[in-house]
Amino acid sequence: MSELEDKARNTLPLTEATYYVLISLVEARHGYGIMQNVTALSENKVRIGPGTMYGALRNLFKQGLIERAGERETEGERRKVYTLTKLGRSVVLLECERLETLARIGREAAEKLREERKESTP
Repeated sequence: MSELEDKARNTLPLTEATYYVLISLVEARHGYGIMQNVTALSENKVRIGPGTMYGALRNLFKQGLIERAGERETEGERRKVYTLTKLGRSVVLLECERLETLARIGREAAEKLREERKESTP
């Protein structure tokens, strides 16, 4: 296992909000764009306010998961744009693998429970 992968594994598991923020940064975005994308990806189930968003960005920046990718002029305002670092990309990939494993195990368990329910129903 590489040093990068070791560092990435040490950040897992991610909170739901952090997961959505990092997934949003697969493409470089500014903070407001991230908030909008999180809402869209989660189908309005997760909403991140500005205070939470900028606190999360600060923490992710300190952890080395994201970096500044310049500025973008939007609606007459300059906005800082962020993107994933190499470490951030590794974290996203490992978290996706972890969640896929959890989902597979959950589907198998649910199928067993459905079969048990069918057998016990008169």
